[in-house]
Amino acid sequence: MSTVLITGAATGIGHLTAQALTRAGHTVWASMRDPYGRDDVHRQELLDFAAQHGGTLRVVPLDVTSQESADAAVATVLRDGGDLDVVIQNAGHLYVGYTEAFTAEDIAHLLDVNVIGAHRVNRAVLPHLRGRGGGTLLYVGSTIIVTTPPFLGPYAASKAAFDTLAVATAYEANPFGIETCIVMPGAITKGTQHFPNATRAADAAVSAAYAELDPLVARNEEATSALFVPGVDPSPVGVADEITRILALPHGGKPFRTVIDYTQAGVEAVNDVARRTRENFVHRMGFGELLTPRQRHTADLPVTGSPNS
Repeated sequence: MSTVLITGAATGIGHLTAQALTRAGHTVWASMRDPYGRDDVHRQELLDFAAQHGGTLRVVPLDVTSQESADAAVATVLRDGGDLDVVIQNAGHLYVGYTEAFTAEDIAHLLDVNVIGAHRVNRAVLPHLRGRGGGTLLYVGSTIIVTTPPFLGPYAASKAAFDTLAVATAYEANPFGIETCIVMPGAITKGTQHFPNATRAADAAVSAAYAELDPLVARNEEATSALFVPGVDPSPVGVADEITRILALPHGGKPFRTVIDYTQAGVEAVNDVARRTRENFVHRMGFGELLTPRQRHTADLPVTGSPNS
């Protein structure tokens, strides 16, 4: 079993993933920005879950907008847990509104949370993973980078940047035996705080100029929900279950991408074309060895455990 650090575990996918992995027998470090303040109720929910179901779950403060906080969280896991071999990059925030009405500062903040935040966590954990000779970086991305629905422009842009950063980092992590997995959930309108807590555009004057489109924005959630396949429960639990399935797979056997889409938008077909195009391009450059994680011999692994146990 793995020792897992999850970012953004206070609610939604991160919270449910912490529960699922604890139940599966992993050692889970669930991180959130303010576990002894605004997130205290969520911290207690997770601790109560672990007490009721058995398993090892701890909560650690981690604000992805701070390199110091990311470094401290990883240091705490290594000091108190002894090892760390899986990081789940899940923290993120949603913006809803007219793209022009978001100021440059608005969008910079979103990129800071959704993109640079993951990079900060990688910078905190990669020295350890390289040193131990392996591990897994699992990113909770989004099908939105393919579907690109209206009125979510800055968010879609941030998830595209997040995805590209994950792919680029994978090239450099693979030679050290560090696997990368990108889990791409489709639209989920219940069971998370994404829509209720979404940020609206700061420039009210520009938003007013788009007033004739307000009825469309108002039914954005309803329009998304109408896409769900009848009889299927569009719950974030499915994403947590998929992450649990992936982490049970052996080193080298984890998928680079996987899609959980209750709208059946056809994202898998686009992913397949993009994968073949990218891999062919990288092979033509002569860098094909960067496309897959290097296998490590058992003798090379630290005594604390295998990289993807």
